[in-house]
Parts: sequence; structure tokens; C-alpha cells
Amino acid sequence: MKHLLKHNKPYIPLIIGVIFALCLQAYTNLTLPNIMSDIVNVGIQGYTAQIETAVGAEKEALIARQQSYILKTGLKMLGVSVLVSLAGLLSQFFSARWGAGLSRDLRKTVFTKIESFSGVEFDKFSTASLITRTTNDINAIQMITTMGMRMMIFAPIMGFGAIFMAVKKAPSMAWINALCVLLVACVMTIMFKVVSPKFLVIQKIVDKLNLIARESLSGLLVVRAFSTQKYEQDRYDETNREFKEVNLFVNRATSLLNPAMGLFNTLIPVLIVWVGAGRIAQSKLLVGDMMAFIQYSANIMQAFMMVSSMFVMAPRALVSLKRIGEVLDTENEITEKENTIPVLSDRCSVEFKDVSFAYPNSDGYAIEDISFTVNPGEITAVIGSTGCGKTSMVNLIPRLYDVSKGSVSINGVDVRDMAFDNLRSLIGYVPQKSSLLSGTINSNMLRVKPDATQEEIKKACEIAQAADFIEKLPERYDAPVSAGGSNFSGGQKQRLCIARAVLKKSPIYIFDDSFSALDFTTDLNLRKALKENLSDSAIIIIGQRVSSIMNSEQIIVMDEGKIVGKGMHGELLKTCEQYREIAYSQLEEEV
Repeated sequence: MKHLLKHNKPYIPLIIGVIFALCLQAYTNLTLPNIMSDIVNVGIQGYTAQIETAVGAEKEALIARQQSYILKTGLKMLGVSVLVSLAGLLSQFFSARWGAGLSRDLRKTVFTKIESFSGVEFDKFSTASLITRTTNDINAIQMITTMGMRMMIFAPIMGFGAIFMAVKKAPSMAWINALCVLLVACVMTIMFKVVSPKFLVIQKIVDKLNLIARESLSGLLVVRAFSTQKYEQDRYDETNREFKEVNLFVNRATSLLNPAMGLFNTLIPVLIVWVGAGRIAQSKLLVGDMMAFIQYSANIMQAFMMVSSMFVMAPRALVSLKRIGEVLDTENEITEKENTIPVLSDRCSVEFKDVSFAYPNSDGYAIEDISFTVNPGEITAVIGSTGCGKTSMVNLIPRLYDVSKGSVSINGVDVRDMAFDNLRSLIGYVPQKSSLLSGTINSNMLRVKPDATQEEIKKACEIAQAADFIEKLPERYDAPVSAGGSNFSGGQKQRLCIARAVLKKSPIYIFDDSFSALDFTTDLNLRKALKENLSDSAIIIIGQRVSSIMNSEQIIVMDEGKIVGKGMHGELLKTCEQYREIAYSQLEEEV
């Protein structure tokens, strides 16, 4: 709730406008039955009784006065009706602007918070859940803001005002309204207790649906390759059926409200007429007062109808607000210190000193006792079996995770003592999974260096061995890039990602198995170009091919999270059994 209050501060003028318009609408609504009562009691019954006993000119004068009174009162009633409509339109306009602005700001805050997450926080929330929270949940809050505020203000004023006016018009029939309120309150209380818990279930199922859909679509080629379409369909259908059943339960339960309210709306006027007719016959009640009482009773029912709608929307909005609060209240495990130490250099070294790292809630270390140094102008290659901790190790440099023990430093400064912007501006990072964003080749390149010239982009693509296939495209560097780069092959995506990193001109480069989709010739040419053009940079390459890393100044061999070998190719063949096994399996003829 605190987040909602905080984001509402800029919209206080609009909120005041909504409240004013709703109060005006409620007041004018409550005035209409009173005016109608005057027309019947005075304009019709009162004058008619006088006209029946009058004769001649006096009768004609009374008829003229009656017509004049009815006309004036009718015009007054028309004016109040117009005012009701204008107040309603004004309240809708203010609430719509308020709701749209609030949802925009809230969505921006949530998205900004998610952008600040490290790997630790992303491990707590699934991607599908975060998407749902920034879209579906915020939409629910916008709906309750746009519609709910009007109901929460308008309904109580209308309800209590109508009760007061009804009692004022016919005190002896106040028990009818009390009975009506009691019955409606009972129905709504039961409905709230039955339906409210189901909204949390619905949101969780929506998360699951998004997750399954996302996995199935992103892995569509794998699904087809293994002919598991039926399994994926069944998995989605099972969750979808669960979603349907819960939704049907909620809709069936809430759909009972309208018939119940309709029944009350029908029976209450009948009861009023039945009781009121007897009192009119006894001259204890005027016809106009009974008509006004019926109208006020209808206003009371309308107010409760609005409240019943709130009972449907509010639980879902509260669940959504709680889920958004979970994101915004999440404390980032990896934070920036107040007093940071800047590192401003075109030549940087990276040092791992007795580094150990364990993922949150894991039983043991992913990497343990890692120590090595990467010097400027040198290439350090990391090789080892799948799952030995290579990626976990390099993720510690840009602080995607923080070390559990030891330290990672750049030019002698612990990365934990550096500002995030400073740290990450020094690093050109190409992850295992090639990540391109929708747009064009140029727009993807300009994301890392907005002021880059076309010549710089072309040069970076030439270094990454991407220029050849780009030049063959009809639009060349303005060629469209689909989301995720799905309109390019794996090798093309890797080369574009490498070109994007090269364009940044960083003193430190991390290539996390970024050459796996390249053929041997392209791989060789790319590494040669990197060596020639990034001669002042410290380069870390995670690779699987011995032929690709054998000329590195330093090769680190990892096994089960530990360094088991460190040196150059020739040395490791003699001293490291794990490296020798990898080398013999790949380069039997050469070694």
C-alpha cells in the first residue's frame, strides 16, 4: 500500500477533482427524487385539490399557476439532470487520467527495479512472473483506480444520503431499507469470503501459463526436433484447464450477485408500494413521498451494487498490489557503496584472489579457491567440462553475482568498491546465449555506443567476421533484426554480438563460449583479428576447442569448480591430465 500512496502524490489535484465531481454527482442524484416529489405533491395533488373546489376565473388562475409551477419545477429537474451527467463525465475524465498516469509510473518503477536486479534476485522470480507483474497486475490496479475510486466515494455518499433522505420522507417505512441493507450485506460478505482466496490462485496460474508458453515458443525448434508437440500441448492444456476451472468458479460465484440484486430491486419496490398504499389510504403518506422513497431505495440498491462490484475487483487488485510490492520491496543483494573508487584507464588487469562462490541456497561452492591474473594485451582462455564453473567465475567480474570468499579486482581495486557504471563501462561482455534486440543491425550496435559512426560499426563487424554476410543483405546495416535475432543463424548472431562488444572498445573483454557456432576458418580469422585490434585489452575467452585456445598466453583448466591446471598449451600437455585428455580427444593428430 505504501507504494501506491507514494505513486499517488503527483496526482493529488486529479484525485481532488474526482472527489469533487463525485460528491456533486451524488448530491444532484439525491436531489432529483425530492424535486419529483414536489411536482407530484404540490404541482399535481395540491393544485388539483384546489382546482376541484374553485370556479370561474379563480379556477383558471389556479390552472395557470399549476402549469407554471410544474414547468418551472420540471426545468429545474432537467437542469439538475444535466448537472448529474456533466459531473459523471468529469469524474470519469479525471479518474481515467489518474489511473493511466498511475499505472504508467508504477510500471516504470517496477521495470526500473527489475533492471537493477542481480542474478540473485532473478533467481527468486521467474521471467514469466515478472512479465505478469509488470502487465497483468498493474492493469488490475489501474482498473481499481479508474473504476474503484468512483465506486468507493460515490457509493457511500449515495447509500447513506439515500437512507437519510428516505427516512426523512417516510420515517415509518425505514425498516424496509434496513431489511434491504441487511440482506445485501449478508450476500456480499459470503461472496467475499468464498471468492477472495481464488484471485491469488488465478494470478499464480497466469504466471505458470506465461512460463509454459514462453518455454514452448522459445524452444519450438527443439520441441519439433524431438516430436514432443503432444507433450507440450498436454502440459499447456492441463494448466489451461486449471485456469478455466478456477475462473469458472469465480465467475459463477460472482454472477450470482446480479440476480440477487435484481431480486431485491424487484421485491423492495413491491414491498414499499404495499406498505405505502395503506398509509396513503390512511392519509399518513403522500403519493409523491412514496415515489421519492421508492427512488431513494433504488439509489440504496445502486450503491450496494457498486460495492458488490468492488468486492469482485478489490480482492484481485489487492493480490496484484501485494505481488508488485514483493518486487519493489526486494532488497538487492548486490549494491553499490556510497564511496566508490573510480578506475579510469585504457589498460586494465583482472585479478582473482582466493575466490570462492556459492549460489544462494546451494549446498556447496560452484567455484572454490580460484586465483589467477589477466594482464592487459594478453588472452586468457578457460576450458573445462560442462558445469565446472567457467561461466559462474566470469559472472563475478561485472558483479552479476558477488564472491562468497576472496576478491575480484581490476587494477588492484576490488570490484565491490567500484560504481556499477564505472565497472561495467570497462567490460565488453558476450554471454553464452546470443542476445539481439528487435530493430536493425545499426540500432543493436548503437545501444552500446550511441555516438558511433557508420565507419566504426563497419570496422567492428569486420573484426567480428560479420561484414561479409551483412554486405550481402539488401538493407545491409539497416537490415531488420527480429526479437532475439531469430532471423539470423546461430553463427551470424554470435558474430553480431561480438561486433557489438568490440564496438564498445573496452579495456576488458569476456567471451563466454561465444565462438561455439562458428566454423574453424571463421573462428581462426576472428581470433586473429581480435589479437590484432584489441592488443591493449585484457581478454578472457571461455572455449571448448583446444585448437582455438592453444595459442593463448594463459590457459586455465577447470574441473568441478577448481583450477586443476594453469599455463600455456605445451606446459599443460605435460602437467595437466584433464587438459591432456581434452587435447588428445580433439587434436589427436597434432599432439
